[in-house]
Amino acid sequence: MRIALLGGTGDIGQGLALRWAHDSDHEVVLGSRDPERAREKAEEYETELASLGRERKVTGFANGMAADRADVVVLAVPAYHLTDTVEAVADGLDENTVLVTPAVGMKRDDDGFHYNPPPGGSVAALAAEAAPEGVPVVGAYHNLAAGRLADLETDLDWDTPVFGDDEDAKETVVRLTEDIEGLRPLDAGGLANAAEVESLTPLLINLASENDGLHDLGVKFQ
Repeated sequence: MRIALLGGTGDIGQGLALRWAHDSDHEVVLGSRDPERAREKAEEYETELASLGRERKVTGFANGMAADRADVVVLAVPAYHLTDTVEAVADGLDENTVLVTPAVGMKRDDDGFHYNPPPGGSVAALAAEAAPEGVPVVGAYHNLAAGRLADLETDLDWDTPVFGDDEDAKETVVRLTEDIEGLRPLDAGGLANAAEVESLTPLLINLASENDGLHDLGVKFQ
């Protein structure tokens, strides 16, 4: 399967790219507004993987080229860049492409981080509105600590909720998630449940910042 990570040079994009390249045989493609940066980061990821005995090819392109012919496109970009990113790659998306959003709207003040959804009610709803007609949108990976995710020498033991209205698309993301060792996907229902999932992220950041030993905090539901 061809996985394109738009914003794959950033924190959550890096972690997902490295984990999929290390733990699976899926084709991993990085996308960026700056194709040269995407190529440089792809080479860095290949070098890191090789140092751990995993010889893998990771490629980097401009976002549009990365998304073209991808089976799954992960919008690993900040919420405020999401609509522009989807619109920029729209010509390469169709009903056979699964669009995945891990983005969360947040604001920060002296008390910490707070959930700050767009007018549509959630970032996932924003993605669905921006996506071309017929392209399914799935929400996942909101609650993953990027630093620990990108550290391939650290084991994971996390759950991540997955939600979406298209059951086949959601199942595709569930299977991809299971390919990452130590990551368990949990079905969180449809897109209407996006706000409940997205709002976990500022809570986890606040817990991690206020409590010693909880850096790179994740969640496990039992």
